[in-house]
Amino acid sequence: MLNVLLKLNLINFGFITETFFDIFSTSDVFYILYSTVVSQKSCLVSKQVLICLEFYSTKQLLFSVFRIVLVESIPVGVEFNSSTSHPSIFQAWMSLMSEARSSVDIASFYWTLTNRDTGTQEPSAVQGETVLQTLSELSGKLKVRIAVNTPQEKQREDLRLLNDSGADIRMVNMKALTSGVLHTKFWIVDKKHVYIGSANMDWRSLTQVKELGAMVYNCSCLAEDLGKIFEAYWFLGASQSIPSPWPPSFSTQFNKDTPLQLALNDTPSSVYLSTGSSSSPPSFCAAGRTPDLQSILSVMEDAESFIYIAVMNYLPTMEFSRPQRYWGDIDTQLRRLAYERKIKVRLLISCWPNSQPVMFPFLKSLASVYDPKSKLDIQVRLFVVPPNPGPEIKYARVNHNKYMVTDKVAYIGTSNWSGDYFLHTAGSALVINQTESRSEAPTVQAQLQAVFERDWESEYSTPLTHSSDLFEIFF
Repeated sequence: MLNVLLKLNLINFGFITETFFDIFSTSDVFYILYSTVVSQKSCLVSKQVLICLEFYSTKQLLFSVFRIVLVESIPVGVEFNSSTSHPSIFQAWMSLMSEARSSVDIASFYWTLTNRDTGTQEPSAVQGETVLQTLSELSGKLKVRIAVNTPQEKQREDLRLLNDSGADIRMVNMKALTSGVLHTKFWIVDKKHVYIGSANMDWRSLTQVKELGAMVYNCSCLAEDLGKIFEAYWFLGASQSIPSPWPPSFSTQFNKDTPLQLALNDTPSSVYLSTGSSSSPPSFCAAGRTPDLQSILSVMEDAESFIYIAVMNYLPTMEFSRPQRYWGDIDTQLRRLAYERKIKVRLLISCWPNSQPVMFPFLKSLASVYDPKSKLDIQVRLFVVPPNPGPEIKYARVNHNKYMVTDKVAYIGTSNWSGDYFLHTAGSALVINQTESRSEAPTVQAQLQAVFERDWESEYSTPLTHSSDLFEIFF
């Protein structure tokens, strides 16, 4: 009976053909197949069979183990007239810690989970404080590792607490390595559960900033691949240079050309992880890894009808580099696809006190590529989070999302969209294609599209045109 169930699972998701399975249909040969794949790992199909056998050894059906959930942080006071909603990132992080049995690895930009940095007694900080307290308790029981961008002195208090509690912490001096920062934000728990998304390890990211991410449960294959990115950060935390080339242990076989094939939420899925930076010599990407910029351009190129983008910053420039440099890789791609293939493009960009003024002329230029007679359809809207109902909070009340969704693909990243983030900064992204779905349940792409359309149509979104008055939009 066990063999029959395994056979149905593997065949149903296209991992193997029935003929292939029949050759290895006895329990003894399962063991031989498993041993062969472990030693060679030379065949993508064999690797997938290995994964299925690993999970089946827990006597769980393949259908039930690979689960993905979109998660969000909605700022206090923000309400949508929509049925589209998802679990909170706070719930997701607490769930991860409650599930943890052996290890927690976190890659992060900075840590301010208490509100001591604001000098206030803001009640909404309690969620961040709860996360910090729970993680400090875990640090005395499990293996907890944190890779973090070299912090400023005022950002070290949380890290000291975690280190004193037993966490192992490495600070990555990205400024010295690439002139950028470690801007990624992800968790790996027990080498099988994953979170990746826009939220920093900041109490504001849970209650005062709009964020979006994805949780993937019980997927050791994806966690292993993300673990290679974490191990690269961990390595660099003890190194003064980037290896060239990276040792083979950091390489991957999963990328935009050969994505990982698995079933997420009972749906056949092509999945891979991208990272940056790609241009700082030597490259931050190990062999086989798709650089983040290539991933974004590829996702756009594969779109057939629409491209929806929600990011905090959008600048066709090198935002932090001097002298000033224009950087049009993404901007040119959007204009080309809108003109040559009549792709509908929508950009939902944040407007808040820290927005760079130069961003808006570029956005107005992009929004001017709109002419129904010529079938040109690029539109831009600005998303403004209203002020906090209580005291003013610095670095809060902003839409911090960093995702893109097309008619085919969901892209969930950690980077703002300007040149520095793709050339000098270490970010990461999860890319999911579920176009082979035959299920009535919504795909990840459909769910992400619904989030975008909810925000686009909300009261917090205002069209940007050539004649728009930014003062009126923001105030």
